[in-house]
Amino acid sequence: MPDVKPAMQVIYIPILLLFAAFLILPLGILFVRSFETADGINLSNYVTVLTNVELMKAFGNSLKISGVTAVVTTIIAFCLAYSIHCTRIYGPLKSVIKTGILIPMLLPTITFGFAIIYSFGNQGIMTKIVGSNVFDIYGFKGLLIGYVIYTLPSTFLLINNSFKYMDKRFIVVSKLMGDGMIRSFMNTIIRPLSGTLGGAFVLSFILSFTDFGIPASVGGTYSVVATQLYQVMLGSIPDFNNGAVIAILMLIPAVFSVFLLNYLEKRNVHYDKFSDIEISQHKARDLCFGGISLLVLLGMVSVFAVMFIAPFLTSFPYDLSFTFKHFIATIQSSDLTAVYKNSLFVSLMTAVLGTFIAFSSAVLNVRTPLRGKSSIDVISMLTNTVPGMVLGLSYLLLFSGSSWKGTFTIIIFCNMVHFFTTPYLMAKNSLAKMNPSWETIGELLGDSWIKTIHRVILPNSASTVIEMFSYYFINSMVTISGIIFLVTAQTTLVASKIKELQHFAKFNEIFILSLLIFFTNLIVKLLCDHYQKRQWKHK
Repeated sequence: MPDVKPAMQVIYIPILLLFAAFLILPLGILFVRSFETADGINLSNYVTVLTNVELMKAFGNSLKISGVTAVVTTIIAFCLAYSIHCTRIYGPLKSVIKTGILIPMLLPTITFGFAIIYSFGNQGIMTKIVGSNVFDIYGFKGLLIGYVIYTLPSTFLLINNSFKYMDKRFIVVSKLMGDGMIRSFMNTIIRPLSGTLGGAFVLSFILSFTDFGIPASVGGTYSVVATQLYQVMLGSIPDFNNGAVIAILMLIPAVFSVFLLNYLEKRNVHYDKFSDIEISQHKARDLCFGGISLLVLLGMVSVFAVMFIAPFLTSFPYDLSFTFKHFIATIQSSDLTAVYKNSLFVSLMTAVLGTFIAFSSAVLNVRTPLRGKSSIDVISMLTNTVPGMVLGLSYLLLFSGSSWKGTFTIIIFCNMVHFFTTPYLMAKNSLAKMNPSWETIGELLGDSWIKTIHRVILPNSASTVIEMFSYYFINSMVTISGIIFLVTAQTTLVASKIKELQHFAKFNEIFILSLLIFFTNLIVKLLCDHYQKRQWKHK
């Protein structure tokens, strides 16, 4: 590893200043604002919020629904991952599971609620098929369906990745030693994955607790903390101080969850080496897990199918004749197309700048001897802890009254900071696996540190960089929690526009905009996957 170069400092200092300005300072302002009152600095705002029965009920509701969601999602995600790695179900079905389960990641969460309404509402597709309402979709049950669909892809990816690094020979050894089915299952599958399963529970809990989109559409009278914060901040009489208190209280479960995640990580079993073996034939097991996987996928498809059908019917569910008029009217609407272009611009800029910042941060941390470089890991932990609504609110308070308020710049920086952790960890893990002497060799050959990064490190990280770009772009297209407090009439994005269209019951426009997001994200995902495969082939 080379000595500290001026170029390293030139990159490191601006990155620290960026996070100081767009993470530490906004959160500091939020914290101070939570104590501000007309009588000066005191705890009266906290007393007001903590003694407000409705707000405390919303916190309790959030904890309850998030906990139930986390249990259900973790169990389903485990079953799907187990079906892929530990059964002999039909091969193509495994590919369908791995691909189909990722569909919700390409859509805004606020769309999930409207899809549930059109599927299970009084006039919904599933209601028509069954002949009566299956259940009341507004409130706890609707939120549970929405949250499970929303958090399932992330929890599945986490558990599925851990399954790849399990040594399945222990399953065979356990059977040879005469262990029963349950004992073998607990010792060879559940115990090695206990840390990952706990992590999946925590991840699902955090995502549910902090989401705004789903309760905004199907929450009904079942109030949760995210909708309470929205009403306090954007109601008829905004209350910034009490809003700051609610935001600070929202941080508590998130902070606790992050520390719990770090503890659970230590419980993961690490193998010296691992091998993949052919799973033995077991028809009952394969039928059971294959059936569960099919039911989950069909359930997800039944919810989202309406989104692809309703906009192309004259008047769903009354006039089911096919028409393009809704789609044409949306495309011809300069207002709606402008919103779509805004989302494209914000997502593209976030992906480009965010990938540059995250990759540069990882390079500085892994490939340089800079003092204080571990501060980037602290920043990563902070960005992973702060919910999108809390970060967006802190920006609103910091930039209120300035010329930056309501600009694309603020929205882009908010997205960059909000989604920083995962791309940064992607780059960090990739760079840590590379030869640590490349920079020294480059220096001996007369190349500067920057040239070595450009000519050697970056080409070998191309696959990871593409994945980072994809992650930033897709999440920026679908987020609503992070930007709901920051958009204006001029900077409205698709996700926030959907919230606006909800008040006018313009569901055709909602679904068409959602389809635009879906296919845009799908194209970006497919292109990025294609270029990733090309990079792997060239290695």
